[in-house]
Amino acid sequence: MNAIPQSADKTEAITRMLQLWREGDKEALDRLIRVMHKDLLQIARHFMRGERVGHSLQATALVNEAYLRLFDNKQINWHDRTHFLAVSAMLMRRILVDHARKKNYQKRGGDMVKVPWDTGLVVSDERGPDLEALDDALEVLEKMDPRKAKVVEMKFFGGMTVEETAAALKVSPDTVMRDWRLAKAWLSRELKKT
Repeated sequence: MNAIPQSADKTEAITRMLQLWREGDKEALDRLIRVMHKDLLQIARHFMRGERVGHSLQATALVNEAYLRLFDNKQINWHDRTHFLAVSAMLMRRILVDHARKKNYQKRGGDMVKVPWDTGLVVSDERGPDLEALDDALEVLEKMDPRKAKVVEMKFFGGMTVEETAAALKVSPDTVMRDWRLAKAWLSRELKKT
């Protein structure tokens, strides 16, 4: 097992763990998750703030599910801490969207036998944006302008700062802010259509 020197700063150590994991060190991801757990939990909590009260997924479960998906995906060419957080945020978004789609499928009856509306009346206390509609709009934006979609993913879903987003995308903070403003306006218009 390759040891990380104690004198290396956290960012360098994280980058090295990512490299070791990519090179086949099976314990590197476990070490990485331990080091990054607080950051991942912060991203998950950011996501969960937009969800309804009583959501069946909790922030810790979201981090665990992201970990499982990361563990299964060894094809990513990791760059650094920011890249790891951006990919983790994207995975958490996918998990929440998949969860919402599954819940909505179940609400629409899934494989169940339909009953008259007055017999099966259900009251919901859901609030917040429609995650499925937002995800669909983001997919359209990604086809039109992938960088703007990444900015939304990193800032809105990942809770990353302008500087972290700029570093991950290798653009200036001014470019991130411009993309952010344009993407928000475009998404707002698209979501009003639904």
